[in-house]
Amino acid sequence: MLFSSDVFIVGIIFGSILMFVKLIADTNIKNKLIEKGMLDENVKYLYTGRQVPGASSIKWGLVLISVGLAYFVAFLFPDNEIRWQIAFGLMILCGGIALIAFYFIAKKMEENNRQE
Repeated sequence: MLFSSDVFIVGIIFGSILMFVKLIADTNIKNKLIEKGMLDENVKYLYTGRQVPGASSIKWGLVLISVGLAYFVAFLFPDNEIRWQIAFGLMILCGGIALIAFYFIAKKMEENNRQE
């Protein structure tokens, strides 16, 4: 079966380890820069959020709504052995489409903020 709990557990553990290592590496870099006094405008630009406030909420809202909608649509198909493959494929496809849509929304929001 495609949606085995073992696959999810391994994915969650692997993703958590990667995020933890990235967090530690970023913190070490920031601390070293602070200790050496190398804080100039270029470094500040690297570590400041450049997105419009609320953009992250819009992004994840779009992704979760589209994945949920894809899951719902996949279960409108007859009950057979490929239903899970259809659900998985639609969820990935709709999640990708939501991220592309968010890119254009964020771009438009950023242009509006620059004009103000």
